[in-house]
Amino acid sequence: MAKKTIQKTKLNKKVVAGHRKKMRSPEEGGVKKYIVRLSRDEREHLCELLKKGKSSAKLQLKARILLKADVGGGRKGWSDNQIIQALDTNVSMVYRVRQQLVEEGFEAVLARKQRATPPVPRIFDGAKEAKLTMLACSEAPPGHARWTLQLLANKVVALEIVPSASPSTIARALKKTS
Repeated sequence: MAKKTIQKTKLNKKVVAGHRKKMRSPEEGGVKKYIVRLSRDEREHLCELLKKGKSSAKLQLKARILLKADVGGGRKGWSDNQIIQALDTNVSMVYRVRQQLVEEGFEAVLARKQRATPPVPRIFDGAKEAKLTMLACSEAPPGHARWTLQLLANKVVALEIVPSASPSTIARALKKTS
């Protein structure tokens, strides 16, 4: 197995097996693509959020990142490296928080992002729920005083309203309509 040789040249370039790549020194720092400028109200909101301590750890971390990176009002914001070391987080988290603030706004950073699609698709749509409700409101089957969730689950499958259903699914669908 051939060893790759690494050597530094005068221009602070790394030579790896014949390829040259410019290395950026820590002092050099890149141009920030997403600059955090918070208004006074936004800063106060973040400080209050941290003072209460009732929010999730992730939300508190985002608040701390924004406060440290803020350059609004004549402040000198911290560099990403300083934030990462102080808050014990990673580069991508700091980058994503900055990016989301600039692209989507202050509220988007603090709000939890809703999924585009649910993890499990819904079994009952509007028409199927209506059929289920009509069935639940109808007279109970012979030998029973009333519909149970298990009886309803078996009946909607027998009537081919849905391919399969559990009693808890039936309960959620009925609870939503009542």
